[in-house]
Amino acid sequence: MPDLREFLAEMEKSGEIYRVKGEVSPRFEAAAVIRRLEGKYVVYLEKVKGYSMPVVAGICATRERLNKALNVSSIEEFYLKLLEAIKKPSKCKRVEEDSVRRVQVEVNLERLPVLTHYEADGGPYITAGLVAAQSIDGEIENVSIHRLQVLDRKRFAIRLVPRHLYKLYVDAKSRGKPLDVAIAIGVHPALALAASASPPYGVSEYEVANRLLGGKLQLVKCGVVEAYFPAGCEIVLEGRILPDVEVSEGPFADLTGTYDAVRKQPVVEVLAVHLREKPVYQAILPAGLEHKLLMGVGREAQIWEAVRGVVPKVGGVNLTPAGGGWLHAVISIQKQVDGDAKNAIMAAFAAHPSLKHVVVVDLDIDVYDLEEVEWALATRFQGKKGLLVVEDVRGSTLDPSADQVTGLTTKIGLDATRPIDAPEEKFRKVRIPGEEETLRRVLGEG
Repeated sequence: MPDLREFLAEMEKSGEIYRVKGEVSPRFEAAAVIRRLEGKYVVYLEKVKGYSMPVVAGICATRERLNKALNVSSIEEFYLKLLEAIKKPSKCKRVEEDSVRRVQVEVNLERLPVLTHYEADGGPYITAGLVAAQSIDGEIENVSIHRLQVLDRKRFAIRLVPRHLYKLYVDAKSRGKPLDVAIAIGVHPALALAASASPPYGVSEYEVANRLLGGKLQLVKCGVVEAYFPAGCEIVLEGRILPDVEVSEGPFADLTGTYDAVRKQPVVEVLAVHLREKPVYQAILPAGLEHKLLMGVGREAQIWEAVRGVVPKVGGVNLTPAGGGWLHAVISIQKQVDGDAKNAIMAAFAAHPSLKHVVVVDLDIDVYDLEEVEWALATRFQGKKGLLVVEDVRGSTLDPSADQVTGLTTKIGLDATRPIDAPEEKFRKVRIPGEEETLRRVLGEG
């Protein structure tokens, strides 16, 4: 079945892996190298000081890699495939034993090359762990990515926001029981995408991933806890979230590149560790490109679908990197009448409640080229007509300027589309005929 190693082999074949031969420390040095390279390459750290296990990062740091992971060729095809998988998840084959050789080792988290990323971090964090859990009655399964702060050899602090895993934890806690979890590290990108896509409660992200992978995903039953992990993953941690233990978690650098608040959070007790032969440890750089894209691309698909419901054509949706892949959106549309852009803005806010600022542009603007977006704002936006302000609405506590208790914020939409009744040529971008062909012939570009 598709796994991390198969995808790495594909990346290697296309020259997209940068193998770092020099030794790096897991404390800060690895993060520095990942931050410099992840936008261009999958980063493969061969020598991490104090460990025999290599570290890979940046797997999902570009849209091109995500397209390859899902075998699609355009952003529209990507959105459609992801949305279909969420609406029509596919049952996974569940087995007792993995298809690859795996050994159980002593429970000692200090033997994993867990990275410390930034100067004020609360400690080393596992950042690419898929946490799978079932409800006490076994009817609900959830798979999601959570930051895991290493406390000692056998325990993590886990950050739980009030979403699906939190609900399973609270339900178990109300019965005085721990919540069993399987934590998988080192997986195919489709699994990370599914775990980040936030399908409705009750839809298993494993089944979303199975649809994305054409029905090839197999799940393996844990030996100690009541949970499943994906066959072929690199590392499996079996554990339980304790019902009556909380510790201070953080600081941690989140999407915005600022530190999230320190909070009391639950504790995971690790009961068993299983390693694939010659395992590869996978990391996601907090506040890096991969973190932002994984968090944002599922929301982009939801925004794209919602805006399609109110305007005739939607081009692209970009939850921008500078907005943390979360707070800022640029959307291109084809208007039929003035006012369509504001409808698109309101649809976007409804589809992704954490959005803070939305810019809507015409289809001739590349939403991924922020210089073009700024040009559209400069030449097509008029504050008196195109500004939409919504005060005191729920936003995201990831925004340090929002109310950190209530999440209340002010949201702004900007209509940077040209007026329907204005002459099109007045707003047309200048161009040089044959420019690309000339540059290829004369300068060898392209």
